[in-house]
Amino acid sequence: MKIIVVHASAGAGHSKAAEAIYHYLKEYCPDTKAYIVDILDKTNPFFRFSYKYGYSFLVSHVPMLWSLSFWITYFKILRPFTRPIASFLNRLSTKKFAEFLIRENPDCVISTHFLSSEISAFLKIKQKIKSRVVTVITDFGVHPFWVSYGTDLYIVASEFTKQKLLEQGISQDLIRVFGIPVDTKFLKEFNKDELLAKFNLDRHKFTILVVTGSFGTGPIQEITEALYQEVQIIVVCANNKKLFEKLSSKNYPNVRVFGFIDNIQELMFVSDAIITKPGGLGISESLVMELFPIFIAAIAGQETENIKALAKYGLAREAANIHLIKETVLDLRGHPEKLSSIKEAIRNVKKPFAVKDICDAVCQGSSGVTGCRPI
Repeated sequence: MKIIVVHASAGAGHSKAAEAIYHYLKEYCPDTKAYIVDILDKTNPFFRFSYKYGYSFLVSHVPMLWSLSFWITYFKILRPFTRPIASFLNRLSTKKFAEFLIRENPDCVISTHFLSSEISAFLKIKQKIKSRVVTVITDFGVHPFWVSYGTDLYIVASEFTKQKLLEQGISQDLIRVFGIPVDTKFLKEFNKDELLAKFNLDRHKFTILVVTGSFGTGPIQEITEALYQEVQIIVVCANNKKLFEKLSSKNYPNVRVFGFIDNIQELMFVSDAIITKPGGLGISESLVMELFPIFIAAIAGQETENIKALAKYGLAREAANIHLIKETVLDLRGHPEKLSSIKEAIRNVKKPFAVKDICDAVCQGSSGVTGCRPI
C-alpha cells in the first residue's frame, strides 16, 4: 500500500502533524510504503515564496490584513465569489504537484493542509487519480477552505470541530473524531526527578512554561519580568534569536531560557501550566501532556476559533494583558485543587493516540494490509 502524506510549510503545525503521521507509518506499519511531501516544493517559485513567507509576514507585521482575508473567505455569503477565485489560482500554481500525484497515483493521500486537500480531491473528482483522500484538520475550528468535494474522510480534533463540518453539509459518515496527531515522543514515560535535575529546576516551585510559537511572537519578555519573582519559569524562544539573547543576558533568577529545541515534551512534563499561542497542534500537545493552556497573542481567525472550541470544554483561558496573565498564574499556584480539576477535565478531552487511530483507519481493511502494530 502506497501512502503519500502531504503538508504545506506555511506555519509549523501542518508540517509537524504530517511528520507525526509519516514517522508512525514508517515505524509501526510495515506493510505500507509511506512518503512525505511539502506541496509548496511542487509549485511555481512565486506562489511558493508568497505562500510560505507571506503568511508569516502578515501574521507578524500586518495581523489586521490577515484577519480581513480570513473572514472574507470565511463568510458564507461571499463564498460563491472567493472560493472559485482561490481554487482557480491554486490549481494554476500547483500543476507540478498535480502531475506528481497523477504519476504516483497512491492508494491514499493523507493531507494536513487545506491546499493539498483541495488539489487531491479535485484530481479524484476528475478521475485523474483513484487514491483515497483523507484530510486531517489541524485546528479545532473549520475554515471553509478545509471542505473539498471528493474527500473520502475528514479527521477532526473534537466534537466541536465535527459539528462545524456538519454545519457545512459534510455527512457524519465521513467524519472521525480522532484528534490532531502529535508525535509519539509525547507518549513516552518520563522520570520527573531526572528531568528536574537535567534542567536545574526546583520541584517545590510552581513552574510555568512560556512558548512563543514558530514565529517567536508574543510579549514574552514582559511576561517573564512580571512572573519571575513569583514562580519558576521556562521560556522557549524558538527561532527568535534576539529574544533568546536578550532574556539570557538578564540572568533572571528562577528562569531557564531555551532557543529552538526538539524536546519540548520534557519541558512540558515538568511544568504546571503553559503560556502559549493557541495553534491547533500546540494545543493538542499541551492537552496530551495535561497542561492547562493560557493563551496569548492569538492570530485572528483560526487561533481565535481554537479558543472558542476549547472554551466549550472549560479549557481555554485567554489573557489579553500582562495583569490577567499574572492573575491567572497566581490563582493556579494558590489553588492546587483548581489545577487538579482542570487536569481531570483535560483527560476527558485529550486524544493522545490520534496518530495511531488515523493510521489504523487508513491501513486496516485495505487489500493485503494487516494494519499497524501498537505503539
